[in-house]
Amino acid sequence: QVHVVESGGGLVQNGGSLTLSCAASGLDFASYVMAWFRQVSGKERELVAGISVNGATNYQDSVKGRFTISRDNAKNTVYLQMNNLEPEDTAVYYCKAKRGVWINYWGQGTQVTVSS
Repeated sequence: QVHVVESGGGLVQNGGSLTLSCAASGLDFASYVMAWFRQVSGKERELVAGISVNGATNYQDSVKGRFTISRDNAKNTVYLQMNNLEPEDTAVYYCKAKRGVWINYWGQGTQVTVSS
């Protein structure tokens, strides 16, 4: 059975930092593209950052230069280092493991709140 579990969310002040972690089990982690999404209530879920099986990364424009995604295949974990956080980054952050077109596993989400 596959499990995807996020952790590391919380309350932080404007300009602060947080690191989110996403641990996956029950799958061949190294063969999955991993990504972080976020969602604000009433809005669509949006891609924040992704990392391919070979380590290539991509970012939403609004987080470039502030967020860094990385993966540790030995620990079956993907990270999102978030620096210089802004109130607009407040959202529930979700981790997704993807392989091919049809295989997607989501975590339950972790709340990030940035106070102004």
